[in-house]
Amino acid sequence: MADRQAGERRPVSAVRQLTAASVGNAVEWYDWYTYTFLATYIAAQIFPKSADNSLVPLLSTFAVFAVGFFMRPVGGLLMGAVADRRGRRAALTVTILLMGGSSLLMGLTPTYAAAGILGPVVLVLARLLQGLSVGGEFAASTTFLVESAGPGRRGLFSSFQYVSTTIGQLVASGVAALLVANLAPTTMDSWGWRVPFVLGALLSLVGFWIRRGAEETRSEEQAKAPRPGLFEALRRHPRESLLICGITAGGTLAYYTWTSYLPTYAELNAGVEKADALLAGTLSLLFFAVLQPVAGIASDRFGRKPLLLMFGIGFAALSVPLLRTLDDSFVTLLLVQCAGMVLLSGFTAISAAVNAETFPARVRAAGIGFPYSLTVALFGGTAPYIGTLFKDLGQAGLFPVYVAVLCLVSSAVYLRLPETAHRPLER
Repeated sequence: MADRQAGERRPVSAVRQLTAASVGNAVEWYDWYTYTFLATYIAAQIFPKSADNSLVPLLSTFAVFAVGFFMRPVGGLLMGAVADRRGRRAALTVTILLMGGSSLLMGLTPTYAAAGILGPVVLVLARLLQGLSVGGEFAASTTFLVESAGPGRRGLFSSFQYVSTTIGQLVASGVAALLVANLAPTTMDSWGWRVPFVLGALLSLVGFWIRRGAEETRSEEQAKAPRPGLFEALRRHPRESLLICGITAGGTLAYYTWTSYLPTYAELNAGVEKADALLAGTLSLLFFAVLQPVAGIASDRFGRKPLLLMFGIGFAALSVPLLRTLDDSFVTLLLVQCAGMVLLSGFTAISAAVNAETFPARVRAAGIGFPYSLTVALFGGTAPYIGTLFKDLGQAGLFPVYVAVLCLVSSAVYLRLPETAHRPLER
């Protein structure tokens, strides 16, 4: 009877663990992407206007966005250390409260007209805290998801990392669009842009409440063992740290190109209408979210390497022809985006599992968090800038080549990876 009851509780526990990780992660990314969608309003209210260049406030806003990216490795290291020392659930609690606090701070940021330089200072501080939180969130939730999975289900559980990330991105876009459609422009300028940030802070409290009911995944043996040092993962596992960088480089560049930058790329280089580009981007993201569990299940059955190689070699071979296929047609853009999403799922659905399977349990969260977030900052966060720079230099055709080359480099790393799908995970 006891065995049967334990077996009956296991699915409930799995649902609770997935919900705790996914809801919190969706809230984290909702807050992160809200800044992007409301950048023009933030620029107008928080930064001083320039008489010489009307783009100065917007450029300042995007510079603050970039600052958040480069705080992510610090968050991955610090929050990863919290997860390894205090437990995964403790780190997840800290990251979501940190994100909620920074979102509220952003929503309450004083305007330049009201407080002068204090406004930009508060905005920078809020964005630094967001970067710290997002970097730590990936380290902790990746470890938590994969350690929560039963035998033969790590790929499936891993896939919910990007399911929830995509949901957060879509909700942020939807809330921003809803407000813009229903509020007068003067209202959006004065206080409407603050609403999504305050909403994000409230949603963080919901995520915090859900995560409090989650079960700790760090083993009792690890909890009783001496606490690892802050840089122990880098010092004792340099090869694994470099592997994370190699695994991630092509994947993060392809991810940010296809999920965030491609609509803008299509506008700049193929003459696609802005409305069509945004609609194609939204539909392809929905398709992308549905693909994640399918790819995760496939990796549990057939292994991680086949999917990683499908992604890497596929993007190396097809990035240039796919991006050169773009014309001013909505249908063409949608097909190109969806084709890329199919290939990209070979990386995104299982990156959490592959990363977690690379490091021992003692330093797993910090070992993943720092090299992963550093690579994302270097290659993923700079993708829109480099694509726009190539266009400005009159060499727009070099950007697809750049994507293809980096994915080829990652493919060489995938070829040398051991297959870890069917190995027991160290606890």
